[in-house]
Amino acid sequence: MIPREARALTLADAADATGGRVLGDERIAFCRIAPLHDAGPDDLALLADRRYINELEDCEARALLVSDALSGLPGGPRDRVVVRDAHRAMAVLLSILHAEPRSRPGVHETAVVHPEASVGATAFVGPGAVIEAHVAVGAGTRVGANCFLGEGVQVGSGCRLFPNVTVYPGSTLGDRVIVHAGACIGVDGFGYVLEDGEHVKVPQVGGCVIEDDVEIGANSTIDRGSIGETRIGAGTKLDNLVHIAHNVVIGPRCMVVAQVGIAGSTRIGEGVLLGGQAGLVGHLRIGAGARIGAQAGVISDVAEGQEVSGYPARDHRTYLKAMASLMRLPRVLKRLGRLERRLSRQSSRTRDDRE
Repeated sequence: MIPREARALTLADAADATGGRVLGDERIAFCRIAPLHDAGPDDLALLADRRYINELEDCEARALLVSDALSGLPGGPRDRVVVRDAHRAMAVLLSILHAEPRSRPGVHETAVVHPEASVGATAFVGPGAVIEAHVAVGAGTRVGANCFLGEGVQVGSGCRLFPNVTVYPGSTLGDRVIVHAGACIGVDGFGYVLEDGEHVKVPQVGGCVIEDDVEIGANSTIDRGSIGETRIGAGTKLDNLVHIAHNVVIGPRCMVVAQVGIAGSTRIGEGVLLGGQAGLVGHLRIGAGARIGAQAGVISDVAEGQEVSGYPARDHRTYLKAMASLMRLPRVLKRLGRLERRLSRQSSRTRDDRE
């Protein structure tokens, strides 16, 4: 890697880059963005949410990056960059302050590249990487240390494979795909048939296609299709420790948060959000724009735009009402106990009167 150079921006630079405006001295420079409680005298502190305004008074930052709705709050740094959305502005500024380091193209001397593989002239292959026959690595792609690309793998241009990524034979990655350390792509699906009391493996011969601009988190696993293909749509982002089973199709621009598990042959539409640890059984249809809450157990189809949570997953508002009722259950049981004792005493007095 070519070392990244330390960068500094002025408040004027920050405002220009984010479409914001400066309150105070626009010549003030910073090279780090930090949370309010951790910001020092050379930092730009972030204030994007009212929940943190109590930290503003003790903030020691040189200046403040703040959403327009919060820009007039007293306390804290007087010099400010005011933007419409501080989180989005922070993303823009971080990409400038911490630009990705450039790799010198070439193949490390300890990498093993099959003579029938094709590595782009501007690509980089790190130490210990193994690239088998008929693999194609596109221009500007970076293959990290100890990665394995199996026979026939196709990797597009501008991709980044962090160390120890494994891509099984026959898998395809589009352009600008990011795969974090330890992820496995194109793994055999979990397919067996029961024969004479034994689990017999069904050969997994399908494909695994990762479309353009997908990001795959560390230690995630994506199975290949059994006889069809598993496909991750363009622009979809997978967090760490996600498991995608065979023949799953995820549409474009979805967000899949940590530890989600999706069973085989489920189809997920465009722009779906899956909360952390959600689990989906196989052969479901999840409509475009649906939102599935954290730890939801999805056992039936979800309509387009629907928001579900809980187990079994159901309409989110219905689930919240059910949980609110459940939280009242101890109080209800206590009242019921008192009522039963009162009725019992009344019944005893009635029997005594009759006698």
